[in-house]
Amino acid sequence: MKLKLTLIFLLSACVSFTQAQRIAPDQEKVEGGELTIQPVTHATLVLTFKNKNIYVDPTGGTDAFKGLGAPDIILVTDIHGDHFDLKTIEAINTNKATLVVPQAVADKLPASYDKEKLVILKNGDKTTQAGISITAFPMYNLPDAENASYHTKGRGNGYVLTIGGKNVYISGDTADTPEMRALKNIDIAFVCMNLPYTMDVNGAAQGVLAFKPKVVYPYPYKGQDVKIFKVLVNTGDKNIDVRLREWYPAAK
Repeated sequence: MKLKLTLIFLLSACVSFTQAQRIAPDQEKVEGGELTIQPVTHATLVLTFKNKNIYVDPTGGTDAFKGLGAPDIILVTDIHGDHFDLKTIEAINTNKATLVVPQAVADKLPASYDKEKLVILKNGDKTTQAGISITAFPMYNLPDAENASYHTKGRGNGYVLTIGGKNVYISGDTADTPEMRALKNIDIAFVCMNLPYTMDVNGAAQGVLAFKPKVVYPYPYKGQDVKIFKVLVNTGDKNIDVRLREWYPAAK
């Protein structure tokens, strides 16, 4: 856990971005328009559809989101600082944002937080916000694994979003769980491989080959060789579009 806290500190201290450093977003055709997928850093991304912005695990302060629209929805997966960064949430423009979180994150919000803008989901719960269906999905380390204590079952949420008729899976920090393997009809997946806290590239690849998303982005993957992940996935199924993007841009 000490190593995890060190990583969180370094991410919080060192993340500073400009628009020039941010990679170009991807555009995915969906019913009614296009879904914009903007990697930001580590576990942070922004999804945009019909001028509605979904911030996932926002970190990095306001600089990380320069040039991006203010959030309509903020999803937080877990309590660790590389996912739940209260300073960033308080710094960005959240005037129109609904915050969707697990109970463990809600418990860490200040008492003054606007409860009308807060939606608390446990694993399996569903909500619709800004016209987007959101299902909270289990994310955890397997109980018999060495890293079991980092992410206990039921504390955090992965999410499955339905956007323009397409299903988007956001893994959060998880192992190759039976629930992930049993996913169906996932069009776009964001799958973690962040040792020692989640999976290695082999475990992530085997999980992906079980539920077969049409598109998969490895994230967060700090220190892992995502090219090996791509080879493993496409050796097993050449039809899965493995998209390798730069989630750790070098400071300039």
